[in-house]
Amino acid sequence: MANVAVVGAQWGDEGKGKVVDWLSERADVVVRFQGGHNAGHTLVVNGVTYKLSLLPSGVVRGKLSIIGNGVVVDPWALLAEIERIGSLGVNITPDILKLAENAVLILPLHGHIDRAREEASGSAKIGTTGRGIGPAYEDKVARRAIRVCDLADDSVLEMKIERLLAHHNALLRGLGMAEVEGGDLLTQLKEIAPRILPYADVVWERLDEVRRAGRRILYEGAQGAMLDVDHGTYPFVTSSNTVSGQAASGSGVGPGQVGYVLGICKAYTTRVGSGPFPTELNNEIGNLIGDRGHEFGTVTGRRRRCGWFDAVLVRQAMKVGGINGIALTKLDVLDGLDELKICTGYRCGDQVLHHLPASMARQSQVEPIYETIEGWQESTHGARSWVQLPAAAIKYVRRIEELIEAPVALLSTSPEREDTILVHDPFAD
Repeated sequence: MANVAVVGAQWGDEGKGKVVDWLSERADVVVRFQGGHNAGHTLVVNGVTYKLSLLPSGVVRGKLSIIGNGVVVDPWALLAEIERIGSLGVNITPDILKLAENAVLILPLHGHIDRAREEASGSAKIGTTGRGIGPAYEDKVARRAIRVCDLADDSVLEMKIERLLAHHNALLRGLGMAEVEGGDLLTQLKEIAPRILPYADVVWERLDEVRRAGRRILYEGAQGAMLDVDHGTYPFVTSSNTVSGQAASGSGVGPGQVGYVLGICKAYTTRVGSGPFPTELNNEIGNLIGDRGHEFGTVTGRRRRCGWFDAVLVRQAMKVGGINGIALTKLDVLDGLDELKICTGYRCGDQVLHHLPASMARQSQVEPIYETIEGWQESTHGARSWVQLPAAAIKYVRRIEELIEAPVALLSTSPEREDTILVHDPFAD
């Protein structure tokens, strides 16, 4: 049976939560494979809104849900989220939720450092959520991180804390912040260990068992391709790889096990935080799109920047992410506009580019080249078949397919999970 990886094809916030929830009904297992609680996936099921940050979207449907080794985990945030979702009637137990024993922990000091460094950057801020994700990933690649499995051994914890603080206390002194007491951190971790360890599991082995049993796996990504630490608008990116290749290494399976890659993108473009945004609309239309689309961050509450659909960026995401098809979301937000624009290329000095350059300086210089498309006055909200869509809306979708060189597999017309037009079932491949 086919497996499916769901990844963002823009700057995140594309509507992955709804699409993953919609697909999870066809899946047996849902896996988060990167990021941390800086992610925010919103699901609306039977009128109830669930806002998830660390938990895989499958938990809402009682599916086996796995947090892979590629995720950095704030254990306090995880337990708070389990409790919050539990208050909505979703009982999350170690039978439902598995946490990779080799996943890296986000500690309180990581958040302090994250926020202090961002504040010290002044106008050069990169727009981090301040939740410690970046510093935790730094510790991981520097081989000084504390992992889930370390919570089971006090002697290992003591050794690792000493090594960790030798680095971080020097940094905290340089930032003019109070140093962290090793004994206090050890006490905090020993207190939370009994609540976290029941969820710990050998995830790669669990996934191998699932694969051998022929069960369907849904790999759930966070953020988007343009926030990838290698392929995004560096340095205004997240601290992990967000493209589909990470689904394999971030969960402990071979790349051949990932299967169909579904990219999620909005019918327009949004971005949170700092960084280049070629099609941004700092005008009434941009504000209108933001208001209609309720463009506020699930995690931070920050208002998102809005702009026209950028086919250059999405096509680039298709190529670097190996995306087979897209789920196009929020088409209904564009209802009633007289005309729409699609970015088909960039001007950069005397050059015309059909990709976003890697250079930070050139990224800030590109200007969009637009193609104008006729809008539609009819409502697409809640449409569940092509025949319910205005001809102009269908023309807009077809033009997007041509420009990004990939087909639309799913089309979403409202936050409700059933308001989805299925063109091609990713699990059928």
